[in-house]
Amino acid sequence: MPRFSYTARSASGQTVQATLDAPNRKDAARLLAARGLLTVRLEESGGTPAAEKKSPSSLLDLEVVPSRGSARFSAELQLPFLQALADLIGAGLPAGEAVRLLSTRLQEPGLRALCGALWERLSEGLPLSQALGSEPGVFAGHTVNLVAAGEATGNLREVLARLIDHYTAQREMRRTITAAMAYPAFICTVAVGVILFFIFFLLPRLQTLLASLGGKMPWATRALVGLSDLLLHYGLLVLLGAALAAVIFWRWRRSPRGRDATDETALKLPFLGRYVIAATIHNFSSTLAVLLENGVTTAEALRMTERTIANRALQRAFGEATGRVLEGEALSQSLAKTGWFPPLVIDRLAVGESTGQLAPSLRSIAGSYQDELRRQIKAFTQIVSSGVLLFAFSFVAFIAYAIVSAVFQVSASFKF
Repeated sequence: MPRFSYTARSASGQTVQATLDAPNRKDAARLLAARGLLTVRLEESGGTPAAEKKSPSSLLDLEVVPSRGSARFSAELQLPFLQALADLIGAGLPAGEAVRLLSTRLQEPGLRALCGALWERLSEGLPLSQALGSEPGVFAGHTVNLVAAGEATGNLREVLARLIDHYTAQREMRRTITAAMAYPAFICTVAVGVILFFIFFLLPRLQTLLASLGGKMPWATRALVGLSDLLLHYGLLVLLGAALAAVIFWRWRRSPRGRDATDETALKLPFLGRYVIAATIHNFSSTLAVLLENGVTTAEALRMTERTIANRALQRAFGEATGRVLEGEALSQSLAKTGWFPPLVIDRLAVGESTGQLAPSLRSIAGSYQDELRRQIKAFTQIVSSGVLLFAFSFVAFIAYAIVSAVFQVSASFKF
C-alpha cells in the first residue's frame, strides 16, 4: 500500500507532519479530514506533491485548476456559500468537513451542487483555496487568494468574515441601484404606452372622423397625423434599424478598441462620468481595505485591486500608479498623479499612510463614497422621472391641443 507524507494543521492551529498508508491520494485526504486535520501538503513518498499550500508571499501565483465537470455555477452563489461556510467553521468544524456537510444538507439545488463539486476537489487532497479556484466563474480571484492566505496563517474564520462584509456591502449597493431604477423604468414604460395608444388607436379613428367632416386641419393635427402615418408605415423598419444599430454597437463595444473608446467617453459625460469615478473609488477602497486587513502585501493587493476596476481608462491610470508604488513612491502621491482621485481622498490616504492606519482610512473612504453613490443615484432617478413625466405630459397636451383645434376648425367651417 502506498505511503504518503503530509503536513496538516489541527483544529487548534498546531502544525502536524507525519506519514500514513492509504490506497490512493483521495483516501489519504479523507483519512486526514476524518482526523480533523486541514491538509497543507500531501505527497506520496518519493513522488510529487498532490496538494501544496501557497504562502501569502506567492498569492498571485496561486495555481487555479479548472473544474473538470460540465456544471456551470452562477457568481451569485459566492456570497451565500461563504456565509454558510463561515457559520459552520465558526461552530468548530474544519473547512473540508464543513463543505462536505453543506453538500448534503443545503436545500438550494445550485448551492448544494456547488458544494458537491468543491467537496470532490477537497477529497482529492486539494486545499480549500485551490478548490475555490476550480470554479473561477463563481469565486473572484482575490477571494481565492485571501482564502489561501487564511489557510496559511490559520485565520480562515476572520478572512471569511471580512469577505462576507465586503460582498454584502456590494450586494446592498446593487440592490439600491436596482430599486432606484425601478420607478423611472415604470414611468418610462407607462409614458411610452400612453403615447403609442394615442398614435396607433385613437388618432387613426380621429383622422377618419375629421376627413369625413371635411375642412382643412390645423398644423398641429397635420403634424400629429404625419407622425402617426410614419410610425404605422415605417415603425417596424425603424425598430429593426435601432435593434441592428444596438447589436453593432454592442459588438464594437466588446472589442478592445471599442471598449477603450466607450470607457474614455463615459468619463467625459456630465453625470455618468461622476458616477463611474465615484463607483471606482468605492470599489478600489473597499477591495484594497479587505486585502490589506487580511495580510496581503501592498504590492499584491494593488495588483489584485487593479483587476477589479471595470473602466479601462481608470484601470490603466491605476496600473501606472501601482508601478510607481512598486518603485517606492507613496500610494497617495501615486494616485494623486492619475488626476482621477479628489484631493480630499488623497489627503485621507496620506494621513492613513503616515499613521500606519491605511486599511481603516480606506474603509472610511469606502463608506463615504457609498453614501455619495446613493445620493447620485437618488438625484439621477429624480431627474429621469421628472424628465419623462414632463415629456409625457407635454406630448399628451400637444395631442389634446391638436384634437381640440381640429374639432373647432371643422365646426367653424359649417354654415348654419
